[in-house]
Amino acid sequence: MELTSKQRAQLRGLANTIDTIIHIGKDGIGDNLIKQADDALEARELIKGRVLDNNIEYDARLAAAELAKATRSEVVQVIGTKFVLYRESHSKPREKRIQLAKRKTMKNEKF
Repeated sequence: MELTSKQRAQLRGLANTIDTIIHIGKDGIGDNLIKQADDALEARELIKGRVLDNNIEYDARLAAAELAKATRSEVVQVIGTKFVLYRESHSKPREKRIQLAKRKTMKNEKF
């Protein structure tokens, strides 16, 4: 599911108040980091990560894209060395999930 610009803006606003919980260091993106990010996305839906200075292999954009692909999530934002990922949780009750702005549909749009 591709996020709309309105949904991205909403998620960026929510991400301002959360702490960075994923740190990509010299070991890069391994199975443990992917598992940690996957578990965090299922529990929180929105996570913030950072590429540390000692990592020469990744910049934030590349790390965010690779981690998003591995966790089936969406990259919301990349600024400097930090990035934000989003994935809707399926274990949380619907009323406790992040409620994204609705998508507008065109009259002639076909699925």
